[in-house]
Amino acid sequence: MENGSLSHTSESQIISSDSSSRRGGWITFPFIIGAIIGLSLAVGGWLSNLIVFLIQEFNVKSIDAAQIANVVNGSSSFFPVIGAIIADSFFGPFLVISISSCISLLGIVFLALTAIFDSLKPQPCLIGLQICQPTSTLQYTILYTGIALASIGLGGTRFTLATVGANQLDKPKNQATFFNWYFIGIYSASTVALTVIVYIEDNVGFKWGFGLAVAANVIGLAIFLSGTRFYHFNKPQGSPFVGLARVIVATTWKRNLQLSSESKDYCYYGHEGVTNRVATTPSRSFSFLNRAAQKAEGDIKPDGTIAKPWRLCTVQQVEDFKTLIRIMPLWSTSVFLGTPIGIQGSLTILQALTMDRHLGPHFQIPAGSVVVVILISSIIFLGLIDRLLCPMWKKLTGHFPTPLQRIGLGHVLNVFAMAVSALVESKRLKISQDHPGATTVPMLALWLFPQLVLVGVGEAFHFPGQVSLYYQEFPSSLKSTATAMISLVIGIAFYLGTGLINLVQRVTRWLPDNQNDGKLENVYWMLVVIGVVNFGYYLVCAYKYQNVQDTDGSLESDKK
Repeated sequence: MENGSLSHTSESQIISSDSSSRRGGWITFPFIIGAIIGLSLAVGGWLSNLIVFLIQEFNVKSIDAAQIANVVNGSSSFFPVIGAIIADSFFGPFLVISISSCISLLGIVFLALTAIFDSLKPQPCLIGLQICQPTSTLQYTILYTGIALASIGLGGTRFTLATVGANQLDKPKNQATFFNWYFIGIYSASTVALTVIVYIEDNVGFKWGFGLAVAANVIGLAIFLSGTRFYHFNKPQGSPFVGLARVIVATTWKRNLQLSSESKDYCYYGHEGVTNRVATTPSRSFSFLNRAAQKAEGDIKPDGTIAKPWRLCTVQQVEDFKTLIRIMPLWSTSVFLGTPIGIQGSLTILQALTMDRHLGPHFQIPAGSVVVVILISSIIFLGLIDRLLCPMWKKLTGHFPTPLQRIGLGHVLNVFAMAVSALVESKRLKISQDHPGATTVPMLALWLFPQLVLVGVGEAFHFPGQVSLYYQEFPSSLKSTATAMISLVIGIAFYLGTGLINLVQRVTRWLPDNQNDGKLENVYWMLVVIGVVNFGYYLVCAYKYQNVQDTDGSLESDKK
């Protein structure tokens, strides 16, 4: 490993590289997981109850508040991709996390100030009347500035922390274990935020809830920075996307060039653009792209450097581009895996609103809190998978489950979860028909728990599996982007699910305002069909991907 210091000019510094090579490893785990929990708790503290905050504190209409929350949630899923690109291309993940944590802190402080000072929010509406004081431009400016800063800060921390943690470990097995505990940390913090902090905001005041979010952000940042001397740092090598773009341009430019079977005719990367022979040779798959690395007249200067970077790429750049092409179909299956999960989460809350949510005579489960079951079941099974199921699998098969196997099992569990949801809704609808006019169906909301548990167990398999797969297979220059691909999946699935529900509402009568008059179970059966088709698509993609990995060879192997 590299020293990680900015200067290597003295002999003593060169010798000290031996000690710095011990940087990284599991000694960094407490610092990174502590940062994950603290920063995730801060996010949950302001984001989980945003709709209620806008309605109660800023007199925003409920539909408008829901729309604002939808935009914020969707944007929060896309910002991590931007943060990952910046980390990979320019500053490295450590600096991006540090700066983003400060930005997030500033945003939450803005939100806390609006909750503390009456001058920064409108007066409450008059009870019994629809007369509300309008919100001033200054008040809106501070509110939306706080939300924007907190969202941008989230984008630079959540999944970039996963990259930093995995970078500290060398073996894929250890990295997979880290990803398990990474999700345990996020889910644990989210559970506390959805229960404890939301309860404090609803019953004590938003200033206290946001105050806890500020404290959690400060503590998370402090924990992360305190482990600096133990971290292994990967220096960014410039934007990898420029190199990928060059592959497209060079391939197009040389589309009529006759492909050579001689490996000596290709450009191999060395320092400062000098062409050197290295172990990597062009592979057979997507061989038309090899033209981008094939040398032609005028491509190389007399001193051996590349004369025209947009007409000649290195073999490594071409192979990185091929890797992305191979893995994109697998990634697309995750979008259609996440879409049913997002839809089910919203519909389950609607079901809970019509059911008996009492636990005993004095306590009633908030409808929005039933989805916490997903988080709790994921936390439990992530621990079981790491400590029990994976070792058991190794004893039976001789190796740990691969990321592809974990993702596949997640697909299956997701289909079962949608089927159980349909069956439970059929039972709920039958009971409601037996009790016409009842505002609350005499059926315990606990009936919703099995479908939520199945979703949680499925997430425990496929989310860490996806992160592990992308981290292992993406080019080394795109490690932060690899872990952020899950966030992109969530964002796309979020909007795709919204569009699908809107389509169902327009072309069917399955989702009326009164759920007791609808056919919600048909929506779930539709999701079952989507899940089965998507699982078949996943199997094809996984087979093709694995087959290419096993059979792909180089030009030199073809000659032999």
